[in-house]
Amino acid sequence: MNDETSQLLSDTAEKLFSDHVTKNCIIDAEKGTWPDELWSEVIANGLNLILVPEELGGVGGNWMNAGILFKASGRYQAPIPLAENIVASYILSLAGISQPPDSILTILNGAFVAEKDLLSGSSPRTPFASHSTHGVVLYKDDSDLKVGLIEIDKNHLKDNNNIALENRGHIELDKVSLIENSKVDCDSNLVKKLGALMRSNQMAGALESILTQSVRYANERIQFGRPIGKFQAIQQDLAVLSTHVAASSVAADYACSSMDKGNPDFAIAVAKSRIDDAVSVGAGIAHQVHGAIGFTYEHGLHFATRRLWAWRAEYGSGSEWSKILGEKAISNGADKFWPSITEGNLDI
Repeated sequence: MNDETSQLLSDTAEKLFSDHVTKNCIIDAEKGTWPDELWSEVIANGLNLILVPEELGGVGGNWMNAGILFKASGRYQAPIPLAENIVASYILSLAGISQPPDSILTILNGAFVAEKDLLSGSSPRTPFASHSTHGVVLYKDDSDLKVGLIEIDKNHLKDNNNIALENRGHIELDKVSLIENSKVDCDSNLVKKLGALMRSNQMAGALESILTQSVRYANERIQFGRPIGKFQAIQQDLAVLSTHVAASSVAADYACSSMDKGNPDFAIAVAKSRIDDAVSVGAGIAHQVHGAIGFTYEHGLHFATRRLWAWRAEYGSGSEWSKILGEKAISNGADKFWPSITEGNLDI
């Protein structure tokens, strides 16, 4: 897709989310109400199929296009599994499997055993499990790596939520029949890597949101006869926050670009670890600027910060990805250290 198409995609996402992701929408979703109108608009625009090839009924976009949608969903704190469905439908497409009609996909991530096309195992903290109709799983079947599609039986689901009140259900599978499955040629750690890429972009979007809110509040809040944004200490904090937001956005974009080029491991690890650092500093600054009001449920800041704190722990924390980078750099040896950085390739 060219730049013109990417701009059209960005405009569509901005319009859709700004119209439908209201404060009441998020609050209702946190209470367990499914935002049917919002999800219907997403499906009608084909946003969930952005990475699926046209021959499988998708849009045929690339990872930079997907990154636009990941960021937008994070920026608006959209209470729907758009990012998860983009990734899940992509994994299905690798195996030539089409997404079932009217389905809501989730990504199963855990230890699974296959026996004659019957799948057993558990997927703890499954995103939006209670709202999903089908699960996509990457599993080993003897020496083969396969992609499988299952129907989610709510009787095998134990509900749970993260700190952002997003559903993270525990799914137990005991010889569950696979609707479809097929061998696939990919990395066995693909789910973790794509999950880290997805969350990195969402966090980059949410960081943009807290920066916008903080600047707006600093210009509106009057203290000692002038906006607090006029005070040097606040200006310094906002400057630090803006640098973290900018760095996060670039790191997320680079990870998507590297994914399109077929060499994403280094960039994904860097993005997840760098953006984790940005969240640690940035969320604190945003709440400091807002003062006590930022901690109230009535104010909207916490919708972004709670998701930032939750998302950074999923699909590998920043410290875990940093450890992977460090161990790989050491094992490569001193001679390869600088070239691996300048080439953006550690062959993780």
